[in-house]
Amino acid sequence: MIQEQPSLQAREVTRSFGDGDTKTIAVSDVSLDLFRRQVVLLMGPSGSGKSTLLAILSGLLKPDSGRVLALGQDLWAMSEVERERFRRKHFGFIFQGYNLFPALNSRQQLEIVLRWGENLGFRDARRRTDDMLSLLGLSKKATLRPGQLSGGEKQRVAIGRALIKEPEFCFADEPTSALDWEHGKQVVELLCTAAHDQGSTILIVAHDTRIVPYADQVYHLEDGVLEESKSPALHALRSET
Repeated sequence: MIQEQPSLQAREVTRSFGDGDTKTIAVSDVSLDLFRRQVVLLMGPSGSGKSTLLAILSGLLKPDSGRVLALGQDLWAMSEVERERFRRKHFGFIFQGYNLFPALNSRQQLEIVLRWGENLGFRDARRRTDDMLSLLGLSKKATLRPGQLSGGEKQRVAIGRALIKEPEFCFADEPTSALDWEHGKQVVELLCTAAHDQGSTILIVAHDTRIVPYADQVYHLEDGVLEESKSPALHALRSET
C-alpha cells in the first residue's frame, strides 16, 4: 500500500520578533506534516505562537529559517507574486478580524470569490452563494453589509467566503470565538465536511476545547514549541463522538 504524501510539510521552522534583550522566539524549530481529508487543531495559551505558526504555514509570514512545502512546492522559495497566486488558487482563510469588504453585502462577499477568483458565471455563482448562506443561517442577511451585522454574523460570512471555492487548504484562526456553540458547532461541522468529503486540509487555531472531538489531530504549542497532544482528557473527549 502506497502511503499518502503530506499535503503540507513544515521543516525546522523558526520565527522570532525583536532584537537583543527584547528578542522573543515565537516559533521554535517546528516540524509537522498535514494531510488531505484531515482536520488539525492547534491549541495553546495566548501568546504561545499559534497565530504566528498559522501565518507561516499559510504563506503570510516569512520564517527566519526552515521550509514550508504545500502540494510539494516550497512557499518561501517562490516570488511574492507566485506565492500570492498560489494562495489565491489553493488557500482559504478565516481571520479573527473578519476582513470583510465594508461596501459589499453578505452575498457579494461570497460571490466575488467565485466570479473573479474562480471565473464562474453569474447563475452558478449566485446558486452556490445562496446555498452557502443558507447552510450558515444567513439567507435573511444576504443583502446586509458588515456594518449591519453582528460579530457572529460577520464571522459566519467570513467562514462562508473561505469555504465557498472548496480550497485544498483552509486556515482558520479562532473560527468559533465570536459564535455561540450552536453556530460554532455548525461551522466546525462545515470544516469537517470540507476535509472529509472534499479532501481539504483544515488547520484550526483555537482555545475552544469543544472543537477537540471533531479534530483528527491535535497539537499543542507553548513558548513556540510544538507537541502532539497525548492528553488523556483530549482522547477521552474524542472517544465520546
